[in-house]
Amino acid sequence: MNSPVRPDRPWQRPAGPATDSDFIDLKKIWHAIWSRKWGIALLVGIVALLTMFLLSRMTPIYKAVASVLIETKGTPVLSFQPAADTPVELSEYLQTQLSLMQSRGVAERVVRDLNLTEHPEFDLRQQPGPLVDFGGIIDALTGEEPEALTEAQIIDYATQTFMDRTSVWVEGKSQLVYLSISMADRLTAAQATNQLAQAYIEAQLEAKVDMSMTAASWMNDRLVSLRQKLQDSEDKLQAYLDAEGLVDLDGVGTISANELSLTGDRMIDARRQRAEAESQYRQVESMRSQGWERLASVPAVLGHPLIQQFKADQAHARSRVEDLSRRYGDRHPAMASARSDLNAATASLRQQVEQVVASIERNYQLAVANENSLRASFDENKGRIQDISRKEFKVRDLQRQVESDRALYDTFMTRLQETTATSDLSSTNARIVDAAIPPTEPSAPNKKLILVVALFLALVLGIAQAIIREILDNTFKSSEEVETKLGLPVMGIVPQVPRKLRKEVSHLFERSGDKRFCEAVRTIRTNLLLSEANQPRQVLVVTSTAPDEGKSAVSANLAFAMGQLHRVLLIDADLRRATLDKAFDFKPGTPGLVNLIGGNAKLEECIHTVGNVDMIAA
Repeated sequence: MNSPVRPDRPWQRPAGPATDSDFIDLKKIWHAIWSRKWGIALLVGIVALLTMFLLSRMTPIYKAVASVLIETKGTPVLSFQPAADTPVELSEYLQTQLSLMQSRGVAERVVRDLNLTEHPEFDLRQQPGPLVDFGGIIDALTGEEPEALTEAQIIDYATQTFMDRTSVWVEGKSQLVYLSISMADRLTAAQATNQLAQAYIEAQLEAKVDMSMTAASWMNDRLVSLRQKLQDSEDKLQAYLDAEGLVDLDGVGTISANELSLTGDRMIDARRQRAEAESQYRQVESMRSQGWERLASVPAVLGHPLIQQFKADQAHARSRVEDLSRRYGDRHPAMASARSDLNAATASLRQQVEQVVASIERNYQLAVANENSLRASFDENKGRIQDISRKEFKVRDLQRQVESDRALYDTFMTRLQETTATSDLSSTNARIVDAAIPPTEPSAPNKKLILVVALFLALVLGIAQAIIREILDNTFKSSEEVETKLGLPVMGIVPQVPRKLRKEVSHLFERSGDKRFCEAVRTIRTNLLLSEANQPRQVLVVTSTAPDEGKSAVSANLAFAMGQLHRVLLIDADLRRATLDKAFDFKPGTPGLVNLIGGNAKLEECIHTVGNVDMIAA
């Protein structure tokens, strides 16, 4: 119920949170949820019942768990490891073992050991077919017989199903590996879990036995080639010794080295002697041209004992001649004898000097010849030693080859004997710590969790639906919203009339049927009178956006309220759905607004008085 805005006092839109587009009105959201609480509760109840029904139809699944200890190093069957064998990190090793546990070979071994192809959960022949079997329909139309399942298909399906239900994991950084099987049959689940652990250990043992046998076969083949290689290297060494005539290289080499050492020492002495002889020879040669007397003064000649003796004899003879010459004349027989002795001594000295010089020349020549002879002998010994060394290097090389081949052959022979002796002895680095026992409680489905999640999702969906409906609902829900969006003041709010009074809703104010309703009508009347205090209006129009919103009831009761203060004429202008004549029991054919407009009746004939209100029906 609105009235025009006064031109002298324009209506101001109320300021508040509603003008802020980023403001979230939690109170409004809560009101929207609370107003639809029963719908939300109904949705949650339906979802709860449906979830409990579905959970009751679900088959419980039991999970049997076993633990296996896997060590990185077990007791090796062979102490011999290939040269390329490198240590593996613990995490990488465990990941490899986890993959082996989940391998198809281990799963197929368990399926065959437990005959799971006959179990309802793994037997392809006992599985329910599809709701619509298009293949069967096509075969029926074409008249072809469906193909029978092969043993390979049955085994493959059982193995794949078993692998899908197998879980393997490691907790923390330990070496304990946990494995589990999930099945509807709790006894079979425990049995399959233990058999899986045992199958893994047996597969590891068989793999190690196969490796041992493969290694033994490879070493046997290798041993044949090594034996031939050792024989060839020994033959080659012996052929070289025979060709070179070698028996004991160590003894020959030692003798040659000693001879070379002695020859070197002698050659050093000969070089020293040759240098001394050469020095004397050079002195003599430098004085040869100056006569024998100068030769006699050479230290090498002068130091000779005979030269010194002859020198002494000459000096004695000269001294005698000088002594006699002072007493006798030159022709004196004593002088003649003394001169004769002097000449004889001089001739002897000269002869002896010549002999000593000749001896020096011979000594020099002998020293040079001796040095050359020793040098030739030294070079010969040195060449022989070098030749022996070269042959020794060759022999040592052939001997090392023989020793290397023999050591490798002996190693392979030892390993082959060990492998052959321990071929039936094998160990593994895995053992079962805790065997699986039949579980007492199912692991899936988690009914409590599923029910809680379903109820939570239903609650969220109900709240979301309520909020979305509130957002999509563009109707007015409060007077503030009307004033905010339309920019007009609200004159009053009429409460909803109880269902038992709705037939007399147009007479409520007249008869004081509902106090709340009557008070709301009075409030509207008061607001209208106050809003038009300076400029009273004679005409009020009551309308609505859609039919059956209560405009006829509000207008009739407002007319009775205004009739207490003024003379009021109530006109029913709803020509399609007239209600005034029915509400106030006007006689059929009573002239109304249509007759007045059409000129078929006068104004006085169309006006009917009810209480203190004049009325014109449609």
